[in-house]
Amino acid sequence: MSNLNNFSKGLVKENPVLVMLLGLCPTLGVSSSAVNGVGMGLATTFVLVMSNLVISIIKNLIPDKVRIPAFIVVIASFVTIVEFILEGFVPALYESLGIFIPLIVVNCIVLGRAEAFASKNTVFSSAIDGLGMGLGFTLALTVLGSIREILGAGKIFGLNLGFYPLDAEGNPIVILVFVLAPGAFIALGYLVALNMKLKDRLSKKIK
Repeated sequence: MSNLNNFSKGLVKENPVLVMLLGLCPTLGVSSSAVNGVGMGLATTFVLVMSNLVISIIKNLIPDKVRIPAFIVVIASFVTIVEFILEGFVPALYESLGIFIPLIVVNCIVLGRAEAFASKNTVFSSAIDGLGMGLGFTLALTVLGSIREILGAGKIFGLNLGFYPLDAEGNPIVILVFVLAPGAFIALGYLVALNMKLKDRLSKKIK
């Protein structure tokens, strides 16, 4: 039951983006489309799960004085693996995500879970925690990217929706601000507010 709680809290109760407001740099930077959101989320999930797993295994071998540098080395190793995989197999996504892939190394979600959870818990629990947090991050990025892509480009996962009015050149008439930086802040703000409202209603029903 505790492992199930570790998994579910990352999705809902302690969602890193919508509740804890962590990792906002990649969240705002790459979420201009649903594909980018899924790609960035899954890449971060892989790093979270694997780094949590390895750090939990070697936690008793790491001296306290070099704990954080050691964690960063482990995280950076898996980020490098992800970077090579994306560059080799999905180069278009690799180019789209750009600098935000290597920046996973300093993502506060990854380092925070390594320090707060993996360094203090069992291997299996640490892997489950990383999976829950990673999928919660992926869910938030995908929803945010979908909203921005629908409103700002008239598409979802690159596919035209077909119900937007067209201009003289046949392009959908959309709200371009949503594919720009200000649109990311606006959409994220509404998502956070909606999440808080739903949690508040749920807590009142439980009481």
